[in-house]
Amino acid sequence: MGSKDRTTVSQRWVLGLASLGAVMVALDVLVVAAALSSIKQDLGASIEHLEWTVNAYTLTFAMLLMIAAGLGDRWGRRRMFAAGLGLFSVASAACALAPSVQWLITARAVQGVGAAVVMPLAMGLIGTAFPPGRRGWATGVFSGLTGLGVLAGPVVGGAVTEGLAWQWIFWINVPVGAVAVPLVLLRIGESRGAARRPDLPGLALITLAVLGIVWGVVRGAPAGWASAEVIGLLSVGGLLLLAFLVWESRAPQPLVPLACFRSRAFSAGNAAGFFLTAALFGAVFFMAQYMQAAFAAGPLEAGLRLLPWTGTLFLVSPLAGRLVDRVGERPLVAAGLGLQAVGMFWISLLSSGAARYEDLVAPLIVAGCGVSMALPAAQSATVGALPREAVGLASGVYSMMRQLGGAVGVAVLAAVFTAAGGYASFSTGFTRAFAASGVLSLLGAAAGLCIGVRRSVEPRALIAGPEPVEELR
Repeated sequence: MGSKDRTTVSQRWVLGLASLGAVMVALDVLVVAAALSSIKQDLGASIEHLEWTVNAYTLTFAMLLMIAAGLGDRWGRRRMFAAGLGLFSVASAACALAPSVQWLITARAVQGVGAAVVMPLAMGLIGTAFPPGRRGWATGVFSGLTGLGVLAGPVVGGAVTEGLAWQWIFWINVPVGAVAVPLVLLRIGESRGAARRPDLPGLALITLAVLGIVWGVVRGAPAGWASAEVIGLLSVGGLLLLAFLVWESRAPQPLVPLACFRSRAFSAGNAAGFFLTAALFGAVFFMAQYMQAAFAAGPLEAGLRLLPWTGTLFLVSPLAGRLVDRVGERPLVAAGLGLQAVGMFWISLLSSGAARYEDLVAPLIVAGCGVSMALPAAQSATVGALPREAVGLASGVYSMMRQLGGAVGVAVLAAVFTAAGGYASFSTGFTRAFAASGVLSLLGAAAGLCIGVRRSVEPRALIAGPEPVEELR
């Protein structure tokens, strides 16, 4: 093994601690889903309250990602990453101690703030610690563990709720955070991005735009897509997003230099990441329920039945990450999302009849291998498309797009599921929801085909503002 292929002790600490923080955050995206019935009974929650125990986390997570990435560049990625882990752990304890559902919703929102700090800065720390020749391998390990955390969320939540109590899905985070924070401060070196004045108007516009769009999407199914509430939220969010783009094109030091999107790798990688996560989150949301409804499996048994899917993320993503450094991102993103689409359509077809679990193993493996190939490649395409000085910016944009994709995916599949009869006709709804997941995967594969060969961009062009930047092909 050559010196360029060796991983130093400091790099291992960065990769391990960044992955630990990301897994904590990813796990809590869907971990509460399996505990909703217990929360309803213990806290006397209504349907609307239960919805917000999930949505409060997603909304604050999505809308604050860009702010967190910029603060990491300015105040130090290590310092802000440790602060995010601390806030996330404290908020987890507040969730566990919640005496009312209103308290729980508020604590979940604060949890989302901590998650918004942790995720992009974890990616930024890895992008800074590893040179381009090893970055693909590192992001493969990181992506595999993060994806595993997302997929394991409902299973872990169900098993913990069944074996202990729903509060323990939050208590678990507290000792992990207590150990991780001092290790981050002791073992990871500080890094910063370009020193820029904060773009406060840009921060306000993108935050409110994301809030309006995500809120509108998650309210689509319960309130009705044609309702004044949803149309108003989506319209306001879209107008604010347009205002953000206009402002960023004129700001002297923009939050997101629009020149970045001249890179096909950056733009297409973000689009692929959006559709990948939309398909994945939506599928995870329904698959754990399907295992229990179709095969009368308990939460733990359902998790074991998902191993052909979840196990591939842990095993294949590091190998795919290593392959990124050799063949580039485009073939892995396109082929991976194509395989995920095949797996989703295959499961949809099987579930329309009297499917046996044994029949589902092969498509679960195919879908798992596909997402395992595409995750590290899409992340590498976006983070690697910009110079090292802008890695925090790149990771923040990519993290926001993935989180938005997750919220949109769950909402879209839930809308399809509800239109097909919902829980009164679970099998039909599940079949159509997974077909929708296949369509989202195909859209991601199309975006992956647009990823081109990267050429470097001058750092000053991205940092200073709206100066002309060479187009990336």
